[in-house]
Amino acid sequence: MKNNLPLPAIAWLVLTAACLVLLIVGLRTVLKRSGWEKKQQQKIFFITTSVIILWTAFLSLLSLKGFFADFSQLPPRPALALLIPLPFVLIITFSGKGTQLLQFIPAHWLVYMQSFRIIVEFLLFSAFLAGKLPVQMTFEERNFDVVTGLLALPVGYIITKKKFYTSKPIVALNVIGLILLLNILVIAVLSMPTSLRYFMNEPANTLVAEFPFILLPGILVPLAYSLHIFSLRKLITEKKAIQKTAMPAAA
Repeated sequence: MKNNLPLPAIAWLVLTAACLVLLIVGLRTVLKRSGWEKKQQQKIFFITTSVIILWTAFLSLLSLKGFFADFSQLPPRPALALLIPLPFVLIITFSGKGTQLLQFIPAHWLVYMQSFRIIVEFLLFSAFLAGKLPVQMTFEERNFDVVTGLLALPVGYIITKKKFYTSKPIVALNVIGLILLLNILVIAVLSMPTSLRYFMNEPANTLVAEFPFILLPGILVPLAYSLHIFSLRKLITEKKAIQKTAMPAAA
């Protein structure tokens, strides 16, 4: 590795692996709850886990070969790593099967999972202290994404205790989370050594182009926005279902 941060590098790997394991285990649990045919469950599980593993391996290989370290073109290559999964996430979310599967996901899972962002922020801060990341990408200056992770804990608790999908705290958490995520993504791009660079303080944001730090834009950021999208989609579909069941009673 090109960086001098062996412990943070290991920490990124452990955090990413832990998140992916939780994701895969959660998917298996939800598929079992669905009651779908076993072959269908196995097919969905196999395809999803294969895509996740291949994408992670692909990102890792490209970063080790220095692909993401080329900042001569726009958009910056690390930004592509976080954008490529987005259309696939949206297609799955709004597909028939995806919508059905969301019904079997406990609401608090989608919320509690966002707490991984607390660890992300402390790892970013440790990289700043080591002189590998600009200060504006940490909670010491312009990055407030840790708030989302902190809010996820009480909001998840509220949902668990109330036993239903409380809309106001869910909407608030997801809106705040998406805004704060967009904020740090913009800051990250504007801190990269491209023609778009706005923050001229050193070091430039090049660490995310290296392995294993590429897993932040390539895996962890897509995980964060996917959880927001899934959570909001689940809320909307459940509200529509409640309205449909209430209409005959009102009539």
